[in-house]
Amino acid sequence: MRVVFIGDSITETGRFDEADAPLGRGYVRLLADHLGPETTVINRGIGGNRIADLQQRWSADAMTHAPTLLSVYIGINDTWRRAEPGEHTSPDEFARAYRDLLDRALASGHPRLVLMEPFLLPLTAAQEAFTDDVDLKRAVVASIASEYGATHVALQAPLSAAASGQGPAAIAYDGVHPTPYGHSLIASLWRDAVS
Repeated sequence: MRVVFIGDSITETGRFDEADAPLGRGYVRLLADHLGPETTVINRGIGGNRIADLQQRWSADAMTHAPTLLSVYIGINDTWRRAEPGEHTSPDEFARAYRDLLDRALASGHPRLVLMEPFLLPLTAAQEAFTDDVDLKRAVVASIASEYGATHVALQAPLSAAASGQGPAAIAYDGVHPTPYGHSLIASLWRDAVS
């Protein structure tokens, strides 16, 4: 089996660092260890990416590897950078771009699709202001997963539940980027959804 993980910094998590290349040190590495040596795992996360960035590099970074399973995590930067000129991604634009990615994937060989929803664990009042937009992006991911028969990995509710007991910074040190413990939770949620 060949598994490609593609997304933003939450997927990247150090894959460009010499010590952690090529899988990084986050949930992708944990899942590679779980899946075992008979599975080829490829990490194609790039920090700061929005869904438009995935569209630009989709063929080279996802389809060229002919995945049997394709896991996508994207969306938080589409929310995070909405206040920057020209950087806003509406829910409709996000949905159109996501469908474009999946249509291109299915046209290239019908991999199993795994769609991970974005999450936010606010640490400040300023971050709280982003929750409505993240919720809209999460709804798009859930809807498209159903539409395409993809596996949906729900992250917000279980990570919020963990944060309610331990504090959000224990899960994501800045509200967005997971701690090692946060990555272990994400890997566990992915395994449960995919299995």
